[in-house]
Amino acid sequence: MQQPVLDPLGAAASPPRRERIAAGIGDSFSAGLGIFPLGIALGLLVVQAGLPWWLAPALSLAAFAGSLELLLVGMVSAAAPLAAVALTVFVVNFRHVFYAFSFPLHLVRNRLARAYSVYAMIDEAYAVSASLPAAERSAARLLAMQIASQVYWVGGGLVGVTVGVALPAPIEGLEFALCALFTVLALDAFTSRREITSVLLAGASAAIALVLAPGAALFVALLVFVALLFVRYGVAVRFGTCREAVDA
Repeated sequence: MQQPVLDPLGAAASPPRRERIAAGIGDSFSAGLGIFPLGIALGLLVVQAGLPWWLAPALSLAAFAGSLELLLVGMVSAAAPLAAVALTVFVVNFRHVFYAFSFPLHLVRNRLARAYSVYAMIDEAYAVSASLPAAERSAARLLAMQIASQVYWVGGGLVGVTVGVALPAPIEGLEFALCALFTVLALDAFTSRREITSVLLAGASAAIALVLAPGAALFVALLVFVALLFVRYGVAVRFGTCREAVDA
């Protein structure tokens, strides 16, 4: 096993910048296996919705958020009101507020680089960063991983629009891609943690939304679910089970 390089004071020296960048690109490969195909789905959806091809890369650069972009394609093609679009952006991306509490932004000193890191704080980047030991994290590695992830997403979108334009007929059921994505993520989270309470709260939120506001069920369900999670957290704190609520 190779011993770490020590500086003159005996502390472990950081690897060269080129190695840290290469490590960040390597970190992005596992996430890229999921990001690139979803980017292709985005490009195909843009073309099949009758929207201009350049909307795929434009969305990927203006709002680097896969689930949100897939939602926005449908909303743009349906000429959804601006207020509905704004509410969608807020609700879908609200989780990023919590990511910022533990994402290692303090490593990025440069202001422009830090602004980009905040902008590119997607789910996959957070998961990859969280899996790294604190001693192996660095600004160069973090930024390289985030830039590579966006390249996969933008590249996938361009491949998608290219394929979509070349296809003689639209692919049936492709608009179900986003719903399928969230279904798989929910099933994976449930099977790995067996979190029955969260599943029941999500089901109750959907039922309430369908009864009270069937025309805006998605937005209402998300808002109700967030409210129920806050109530659950408060109950857990009151009865001394705060740690279980956080772990869930």
